[in-house]
Formats: sequence, C-alpha cells, structure tokens
Amino acid sequence: MEVFTILWREFVFFKRRLFNITTAAIINPLLYVIAFGWGLGSDIQIEGTTYMHFVIPGIIALTTMNTSFSAVSTRLNISRLYEKSFEYYLTSPVNMKLLALGHILAGAFRGMYASALVLIISYIFKIYIPINFHFILICFLSSFLFSAFGYGAALSINSHYDMSRFSTFVMTPMSFLCGTFFSLNKLPLWMKNFIDILPLTHSTNALRDIAIKGNFNHNSIIVLIIYSIIFYIYGVAISYRELDA
Repeated sequence: MEVFTILWREFVFFKRRLFNITTAAIINPLLYVIAFGWGLGSDIQIEGTTYMHFVIPGIIALTTMNTSFSAVSTRLNISRLYEKSFEYYLTSPVNMKLLALGHILAGAFRGMYASALVLIISYIFKIYIPINFHFILICFLSSFLFSAFGYGAALSINSHYDMSRFSTFVMTPMSFLCGTFFSLNKLPLWMKNFIDILPLTHSTNALRDIAIKGNFNHNSIIVLIIYSIIFYIYGVAISYRELDA
C-alpha cells in the first residue's frame, strides 16, 4: 500500500509540473543532439556506424542516470533537510522497504519518461533507434539503480552542499567517462578495466549494441540487477539508520 501511495503522490506532482519536468528533461539531450549532430556532423563514422547512431544510445543511458538520480535525490534532499517532512514518513507506521521502493520506482519512471523524450528527439532528427524488449528492460534497470543510488545518497548527506559535491565527484565523471560520447577502445587498459565496472558503462554499451548490432552481452543485465539490489538494500539500511537517529 505504501508503494502505491508514494507513486500516486509523485504522479500528482508530475502531472502538476508536467511542462517544467518535460522541458528540464529535454533540454540537455536536445543540446547534445544539436551539438553532436550539427556541430560535428552526422557523416563521422565510429565503430562502423554514424556518430549520431553511436551517441544517441549513450545519451539515453546518460539521461536515465541523471533524471532518475535527480528526481529522487533532489526531492528527498529538500523534504529531509529543509521542509523536515520526510521525518513524518519515518515516524509513521510504514514499512521501510516499501517506503524506499516507492520513492525509487517513482524516480525510475521519471527516468523512463526522460529516455522516451530522447527517442522522440532522435526521431525528429531522423535518427531511428530500434526498440525491443531488452532495450526497454535495460532502460528500466538503469533508471531503477540510479534512482536507488539517489535515494541512498540523499539520506547519506547532511547538507545541500554535500549533495552538489557528491554530484561533482561521482555523477559528472561517470557522465563523461563511461563511453557515452566516445569509444573506450583507445583508453589505457587499466582505465578501461575500471570504467567497465561502472553501471553506466553497462547501460551505454548494452543500449548501443542493441541499436547498432541488434544484440548485446546479456551479462550487462545481470550486472545492472546486482547494482540495483545493492543500492536498494543500502537505501533501506540507511532509512533504518535515519529512523534510529
């Protein structure tokens, strides 16, 4: 019951702010497409395909990460540190596992919505990305795990400044180093091996392989599920810590 209550509350919030949420989710992908499409040109070839077909799956993965993380972390950060309303959840007779799941699913759905907007932008620019069940599944897993990551991060920090610093040192490096905009093949082996561990790399590579080759390494799904479980368990654990504090 707690999950549906939270999802309904977030849906009402989403519906009331649909225009603002949509424009905020669409502006960065649109700028990326304009910059890389018109700035670099669509005739550049990379890994056997045009650069635009190469970069759009990466932009989708990046969008799921940023949108899902921000949707949860920003809302939770404000309600916990400024409005002091999150403590009402903690003191009420709710199941912490379901409380965390509700917030995380809400963020995941926001990430899925943002990824759909990127696809619409790509179609407007006549960049057609094939969509299948695995493509949707990977988008959801990526959205879920980064939403869970944002949930845990928001409960771990003690100020808005700490959240900004967290984004600077964790989210921004992943945005640029996980193969979103360029191939990882020319990186030093030690760096490539490290980047290959990160969840965004698996999301990007899987979506790109589906879009370009029509198949992908199914181990990426296992990795994304493992990350999702770890971040969810951490989020639940940190919720209990807040309850005891």
